[in-house]
Amino acid sequence: MNQHVEPNPRISSATRRQLLAGAAAFAVSGLAAATATPGYAAQLAASTASGGASPLSRPRNKEGIDRKIINRWAHDTWQSLVAMTDPATGLPADYIGESITAPKRSGFTSPTNIGGYMWSTVVARELNIISANECRERLTRTLTTLAGLKHHEPSGMLYNWYDEATGEVITIWPENGNPVAPFMSSVDNGWFAAALMVVRNAEPKVAGLANTILGRMDFGIFYNKDARPGVAAGLLRGGFYDVKPPAETVQGNYLGKGPDVFYTMNHYDVTNSEPRIATYIGIALGQLPPAHYFATMRVFPDTCDWSWQEQKPVGEHRTYQGIDVFEGAYTYRGMRIVPSWGGDMFESLMPDLFVPESSWAPKAWGVNHPLTVRAQREFGLHDAKYGYWGFSPASHPNGGYSEWGMDILGMSSDGYPSDVERTSIDVGFQGCRPATNPTPAWGDGVVTPHAAFLAMEYEPREAYDNLVKIENNLGAYGQGGFFDAVAVKSGTIARRYLSLDQAMVLGAIGNVFGNNVIRRNFVQGEVEAVIKPLIADEEFGAGLIG
Repeated sequence: MNQHVEPNPRISSATRRQLLAGAAAFAVSGLAAATATPGYAAQLAASTASGGASPLSRPRNKEGIDRKIINRWAHDTWQSLVAMTDPATGLPADYIGESITAPKRSGFTSPTNIGGYMWSTVVARELNIISANECRERLTRTLTTLAGLKHHEPSGMLYNWYDEATGEVITIWPENGNPVAPFMSSVDNGWFAAALMVVRNAEPKVAGLANTILGRMDFGIFYNKDARPGVAAGLLRGGFYDVKPPAETVQGNYLGKGPDVFYTMNHYDVTNSEPRIATYIGIALGQLPPAHYFATMRVFPDTCDWSWQEQKPVGEHRTYQGIDVFEGAYTYRGMRIVPSWGGDMFESLMPDLFVPESSWAPKAWGVNHPLTVRAQREFGLHDAKYGYWGFSPASHPNGGYSEWGMDILGMSSDGYPSDVERTSIDVGFQGCRPATNPTPAWGDGVVTPHAAFLAMEYEPREAYDNLVKIENNLGAYGQGGFFDAVAVKSGTIARRYLSLDQAMVLGAIGNVFGNNVIRRNFVQGEVEAVIKPLIADEEFGAGLIG
């Protein structure tokens, strides 16, 4: 069994699409000054805990937001999801083009897409876009199809790609005819399970169907307890194949049921990223040990062996569940922030749509999430001077799909770019690697509306104003809501809708303007009982520098 934890182990959304489908103004002096001073989290943590907020959310100032505009955005976004969804199977396509009246569906979908459609259906009912009867009918149709889909029997995991019109597993990629090796993804199954947990509590009349599908899923199939030798818990593999693929794999069976499978070479070892949802669910369901949460790293070590990462982290070590955790953070504009892999909003904030992380972990996520949003806003407006902000993997305005993010707050050394030119910042790694491009000139910035919607939890008015400008000034809006991405300087728009990104839009609206509809349904039962005390006492190295 290969137990090596790769130093660069991530499979991003864009990379995952390509590989599985077979498709092809930050000064060094400022960094030096900042790293001499410890982060200060107490002020933000105290403000998070005050204000008499709902136990599932922070206090939100929504003054100056026109609810009629929010309702229009939600209604139009829902219409795009309706257009994406095959009426017979109830499965959404991965994407459609600009038209929602004559939609051209992609011909494939994923567990994440299906989950997004289901939680969006619950939000649409909550916002009175559809009736309770329509909500039940749509969920029943989708869940009935899901119950009969081919899946990995021993673990209950879904394959990563299905034909949305037939429910068949994809083995030939519709866009180019390339072969696809059927694959089970830990992340995609995590989002799918999250949706089932929302649905079973939001609509009791379909709870039986949802629980039957959820009940066969066991995230222990991904868990390598020996992934970090000498550490009291292990990590999740990226996924597995049930038939040996051409790619290099590791044969094994962590679940101990059924025949061996063929695991990807990578483990997910970063806390602030999308695999966090699978971690939460696996722990809540008793399939993963709670210590696994602390086996993932908040940031990579600050030694020269890890100097390939974007910048040198600053922080201290603390112990949780018998595991030594380096509570480090990156530095940006007077803030210390625990970075995500690519510096994007999706990896940081999408798990927060389901788990009220800021309320449950006020000294950790309660500090980091608002600073992540602030950093994205200040980068877009003040450093890159795009005039707009919100960076997350999405469509490329010139065609295809790409990764977008804030390079300076991504652990990956080449980061996710924020502009079409793929400009990369390099502030160096003190004592190990000199800076090569600390103050780049940014080009045609690409903003992604779903990222601004994710930010609404923490800066509702700022996010709203940003989106109003994207619609009115850039024209990146159609019959199905905001188009997926827009390059702000050239005005080039990715005129299509992706089901996951539209589902993030509706999920965010549902929480901020629909009484935390996603969160309150997701956390019922074992999630709150297990996860809330697990994450409550952690203290990140994030905060304001002072």
